[in-house]
Amino acid sequence: MDEELLKDAKTILIVDDEQPIREILVYNLKKEGYNTIEASDGATAVDIALEKKPDLILLDIMLPKLDGLSVCKRIKNSLNVPIIMLTAKDGEIDKILGLELGADDYITKPFSVRELVARVKANLRKVEVGTNTQVLPKDDKKKESKIVVGELELDLDKFEVKVRGKVIDLTLREFEVLKFLASQPEQVVTRETLLEKVWGYEYYGDIRTVDVTVRRIREKIERDTSAPKILITKRGVGYYIAAAK
Repeated sequence: MDEELLKDAKTILIVDDEQPIREILVYNLKKEGYNTIEASDGATAVDIALEKKPDLILLDIMLPKLDGLSVCKRIKNSLNVPIIMLTAKDGEIDKILGLELGADDYITKPFSVRELVARVKANLRKVEVGTNTQVLPKDDKKKESKIVVGELELDLDKFEVKVRGKVIDLTLREFEVLKFLASQPEQVVTRETLLEKVWGYEYYGDIRTVDVTVRRIREKIERDTSAPKILITKRGVGYYIAAAK
């Protein structure tokens, strides 16, 4: 169903094989002022996402033709778009797998529409904050546009991370986690604080989300993930960036 889209409104791709769920989501998201486009199977979802480039994707895990986890992986290989996984399973493995493949968030069915809309707004807000940061005038008095801590260098204008001079490809969420930690080297930050400051809303105590994201970052920036030298764990507390030696 491809209706005329509202100008300047954010577009959300809803991927679910259950029509009643799509209809509920379309109704409520349109009430919030969003455009919506739909797909009922995984293969179509990938095609639509790459063609239409939506601002956010709500993606069911259990889909015909191509499962949601595979869809997530394929889309994230081409687009840096926020993806919220929808899962009927409450098993931790589904959530962790989704996050490992690049999903930004997840919500378990049956879900509260109010909670889902809040998640949508929070994820879109993080992207908007990033976009606004990039277009600040050069003569605007702002904080340093680069953070350098040892072998780690973050360019806040380009949203670019370098480790030992090599550019590292991070998702927006991974970049935000690294930026928050790197802006205060040697200061231990709790998982709860990261959830609040980076994810931008209460996450109902699911701190495993932070652990998975940190693990993904380490795989990209550390020489040896079993003995990290940049992003360090303070056991039982949280994480910090090691200061330059």
